[in-house]
Amino acid sequence: MKKISRRNFLLASGAVTIGAALAACGGSSASTSTASSATASSAASEAPAAQGKVLNIWCWNDEFQSRFNAYYPEVSEVAEDKSTTTLKDGTVVKWTINPNENNNYQNKLDEALLSQDSAADDDKIDIFLIEADYALKYVDSDYALDVKADIGLTDDDLSGQYQYTKDIVTVDGSQRGTTWQATPGLFAYRRSIAKDVLGTDDPTEVQSYLSDWDKFNDVAAQAYAKGYKMLSGFDDSFRTFSNNISAPWVDGTTINVDPNMMKWVDQTKEYTDKGYNNKSSLWDSQWAADQGPTGKVFGFFYSTWGINFTLLGNSLETPVADGETPQVGNGIYGDYAVCEGPQPYYWGGTWICGAAGSDNIELIRDIMQKLTCDEAIMKQITLDTQDYTNNEKAMNEIANSDYSSDFLGGQNHIALFAEAAGKIDMSNAGPYDQGITESFQAAFKDYFTGNVDEDTAKANFQTAIQEKYPELTDVVWPA
Repeated sequence: MKKISRRNFLLASGAVTIGAALAACGGSSASTSTASSATASSAASEAPAAQGKVLNIWCWNDEFQSRFNAYYPEVSEVAEDKSTTTLKDGTVVKWTINPNENNNYQNKLDEALLSQDSAADDDKIDIFLIEADYALKYVDSDYALDVKADIGLTDDDLSGQYQYTKDIVTVDGSQRGTTWQATPGLFAYRRSIAKDVLGTDDPTEVQSYLSDWDKFNDVAAQAYAKGYKMLSGFDDSFRTFSNNISAPWVDGTTINVDPNMMKWVDQTKEYTDKGYNNKSSLWDSQWAADQGPTGKVFGFFYSTWGINFTLLGNSLETPVADGETPQVGNGIYGDYAVCEGPQPYYWGGTWICGAAGSDNIELIRDIMQKLTCDEAIMKQITLDTQDYTNNEKAMNEIANSDYSSDFLGGQNHIALFAEAAGKIDMSNAGPYDQGITESFQAAFKDYFTGNVDEDTAKANFQTAIQEKYPELTDVVWPA
């Protein structure tokens, strides 16, 4: 397997190399450790027999931490501030959570991985989490262990998982991560608005009105005539287009802008000019408010995690305490439903990687096995949290049961997710995807708002890419 070199590992995160100094993207100081990739590879293949008593896990939010503390059978005690978890055998799990704003998580993770060889045993990273947008950067390097050859998971352990969740973290036949979730996407819409605009809130009937982009645009016009916005802002439909490109963004040193990305540009410009959206940006306060009781937006493109982690919370008028179940009547809880929408897509996903140099290989194997391969645990996570987990048999059982979501008006959304999951294709994913798509969205936001024309937005995108990835020399636009 040809691994990413130390220099290219940094370049993939937007860092630059100047002589012997390594400076991470955003100005953070990166490690100047002289340890080689060969040393990291050796650490991967020669795991010590003695297991450590401190397990260091790095992530960017508390999602995996909450899953670990609630569902890993070996958990004995969780610290009041949640900074550590103690296992039944006395092992202390230390959580390092660095939010990912401005690439903060990756920058700090890169520094730590580059210093892994010289770190004290109890300070070495044992497990780190990665997202789909930048997964290849880490799995095509010496810093992530092979989950079978190095960690010890078997083909039988992994047999129940969706194939795409294995493919995205596999390079040259070596799988270097595993996940508890699958993340197919759907279109979540307001039942009350659908009734007013279309005369029905039934998911099958609503889907018939939204089954392709021409129909979707027709409904946008109808919604506008009734005083509603079809989407909240500029980014809502982005992944539905970007996940359906015909080839990877990068070929050699050339960025090829797929025609589907320009379809997103054209649609979003039209929606902005005609008032079909609210000119919000993903995660801003307007976008969140549009999902709540005062919102007048027809719907939102969301994958599995978004339904229970984000949309549900934003729908409430009165927040609920941890562990408390919201009720219908609290805000617009119960007024959403989901349908397939115009195109299949996925959004996100979090993978667990074992770090080269760890002295806790047996424990990493058990965590991966229990939290990503155990059918009963996967099924329970879904039943408890509405998250869609990475076990095809368990999800099909729920899909074909009388399971229902009060939040989605009694709908069994797992059935739709199960159908969508089989359509996910990660073959066009690449290590530069996150940086390229973020720059693309930022450049064209100025075009949508009328601050620049389309040609200037294209030029600004090219400038941003040249600054972020100087090794990518050309940008080719569709004819």
